[in-house]
Formats: sequence, C-alpha cells, structure tokens
Amino acid sequence: MRTRDSAATRTKLLDAARDLIRGKGYAATTVDDICSAAGVTKGSFFHHFANKEQLGVAAIEHFGSMAEAFFANAPFKALPDPRDRVLGYVDFRAALLNGEIAQYTCLMGTSVQEVYATHPEIRAACDAGMSAHVAELERDIEEARRLYAPEAEWTSKSVGYFIQSVLQGAFIFVKAKQGPEVALESLAHLKRYLQTLFGMKADANLEEKTA
Repeated sequence: MRTRDSAATRTKLLDAARDLIRGKGYAATTVDDICSAAGVTKGSFFHHFANKEQLGVAAIEHFGSMAEAFFANAPFKALPDPRDRVLGYVDFRAALLNGEIAQYTCLMGTSVQEVYATHPEIRAACDAGMSAHVAELERDIEEARRLYAPEAEWTSKSVGYFIQSVLQGAFIFVKAKQGPEVALESLAHLKRYLQTLFGMKADANLEEKTA
C-alpha cells in the first residue's frame, strides 16, 4: 500500500510539473506551486526529488513516455501505407491544436527554449525526448521513401527533424498569437511539402481542409 501511495504521489507531482511548466515556464514555476497543484506536502516533494531540476528532468521523461503511448495508439498508426501514416501524423497534430494552449503545446520545446544554457540536465532530457520522437517518425518516413522516392537524396532522419522543427516553431506562434491559426497554416504547408517529397501532387486546398 505504501509503495502504491508513494508512486501515486510521484505521479501527481510529475503531472503538476508538466502542466504548470507548459503554462508558466520553468523559472516561474516554484516547488510550492507544484506541491499546491499536486495536493501534496513539501516534505513529500523532497522525499521524491532532491530539487526542482531533478523534478524537471523526471517530468520531461514522464511526458515523453505519455507522448509515446499517445501517438502509438493514434488512428494514423493503423494505416497500412507508410506515406499515409506520415501525412496522417501531420493531420493528427493539426487536429490537436484546440483548447487551452498549455494542454497541447510541447513540454520539451517549452522547457529547452528557456533553460538550454542554464540547466544542462534538463536540456539533455529534452534533446533525448524529442530525438526519440523523431526516430519513431523516421521509421514510417523511411518506409515511405523506399516505396515512393527510392532515388531521393534526402534522409528520413532529416525529414523527421524538419517535421518537428515546423511543429515547435508553430507552437511558438500559437503562444505569440494566442491562437492556432498560423500553426494550422504552417502544418498545411508542411503536408503539401511532404506530399511532393513522396511523389504526390500537393493539395492546393489543404489550408481550408486543415482549418
């Protein structure tokens, strides 16, 4: 029972850190904020984590595990054609751009922009998490490349990082504009570009469909 309660407390702290940091940023989120949001005492916090930075790393890893499971069970993953899975991934990300901004933007991207020069352990955790997501995308991209663009000089890895670069940039404009319109247009352009990479005619009406 104690082990189960301890694990539940740790998860509450990780979930609270995830949501608060996405909404306020790492520096503005205090240990007191996290404890209050999690409904636990400060003593419980320090039972699980030596300091906020250790929690920050753990929250990044926790977020990565949740994202991995979430995308593994997304509808596009069941599509038989790898090209459709790649394009479906973009559609799926576009469909997520609604509701509270902090609930659909990326904890890793939010954190690394702020702490890359001051908290190397958090930066490294963000790099590992985002790169792992790129590697997962890379499998479908490579399979699609072999089927539809076998003579292409670009690499699946580079396209995976490009997709994530567009997404992370789109999240920045979501925050700047306080809305998803620019992000949706950016993802529409991204999908058109991917269509041309895989030998398809780009859909000129994609922005209307995405929006």
